[in-house]
Amino acid sequence: MSREQLERAGALPPMGSDDAGCNVLHVDMDAFFAAVELRDRPELRGRPVIVGRRNGRGVVVSATYEARAAGVHSAMPMGTAMRACPAATVIEPSREKYSAASRDVMAILNDVTAYVDEVSIDEAFLDVSGARRTLGSPTQVATEIRTRMKSHLQLPCSVGVGTVTMVAKIASTMAKPDGLLVVPAGDTVRFLHSLPVGRLWGVGSKTVKSLGAIGVYTVADLAALPPTRLAHAVGRAHATRLASLAAGHEVRPIAGRGAEKSIGSEHTFDVDVTSLADLEKSVRLEVEEVARRARSAGLTATTVTVKVRFEDFRTTDRSRTMAAATDSASAIFVVARDLLRQSVTPESSVRLVGVRLSGLAEVSETGHQLSFDSSAEAHTVAEETVDQIVARFGPAALQRASLIRQKE
Repeated sequence: MSREQLERAGALPPMGSDDAGCNVLHVDMDAFFAAVELRDRPELRGRPVIVGRRNGRGVVVSATYEARAAGVHSAMPMGTAMRACPAATVIEPSREKYSAASRDVMAILNDVTAYVDEVSIDEAFLDVSGARRTLGSPTQVATEIRTRMKSHLQLPCSVGVGTVTMVAKIASTMAKPDGLLVVPAGDTVRFLHSLPVGRLWGVGSKTVKSLGAIGVYTVADLAALPPTRLAHAVGRAHATRLASLAAGHEVRPIAGRGAEKSIGSEHTFDVDVTSLADLEKSVRLEVEEVARRARSAGLTATTVTVKVRFEDFRTTDRSRTMAAATDSASAIFVVARDLLRQSVTPESSVRLVGVRLSGLAEVSETGHQLSFDSSAEAHTVAEETVDQIVARFGPAALQRASLIRQKE
């Protein structure tokens, strides 16, 4: 959606078109998982489609805008979604397919600039100040990105352009679906002040309620509030941060490549799992995934975290920092398995497991842990060989024998 359309709809104050100094872009793929599926099944375009598990277990992974118009949204229980939109076509999610599409998306973004901050599988912040010489103004860069996504990948995206990350993020959200919105530097504060206070980062429902109790409903209301009164309502530290956001100051600078803070992967079971052996197999799968991604990015990790969600939605996270940085799935699994065993009991009924690596650093900085164990060295060689096969033939080309039954 263009700025002119938003202004006509009354969603925005009138703004200029000068993008000088607006070097921050937020690129957000539109209904990403659903869009990837529609690329393979174009006959479903224009129809309500829900990506999720057919048996009603779990939640909506993604939905087309036609399904969203019926009230379906991501993370909604599948049973609720099907009642809201019974005519929707349901497609089983494919993690490998979405991961491959994400890599293609990020490759396009990294070709534009070295300063890409991947927020998730389908969105990223970009600093395009260095791309002006080759691609033109920020608006031209944003247009080029959207053109490449459509022509090369047949995937739509929305792009927000602004002076700071939060403004770019809000702009991309308002531009959806398949739109571009530029917030000129001179209009940044006026743009922010026109928004509900809940649009600011870090303002959840509890803070919205606290601010509403003192008559603050918009960002303009917040900016006009005396600092002492704001601090009394939300606390001094939070008040200082909110005032900075309302003034259009940057709070999340964009880092360059290799600045990823963590690498994670998780899986929700179709049926709650009670078998420790089955849980360990699932954790092994997640470890293989995150270790492969770490090696692909040239990163090692020092901290392993295992996430477990039980049938009552209670969630635990257990972490351990290793003695040396590693990218070895075998070494990571030893830690992850121990953390899993600490998290569950024989009576546990588990809904979800996940593994996350943090304490990331370039392998050129940390190196690989030296070992006199020939089997450990063989594991490293084997994993690197598997990476090469997977890169060429896909994740299903090769897998551990112990995991074949679970994957079938």
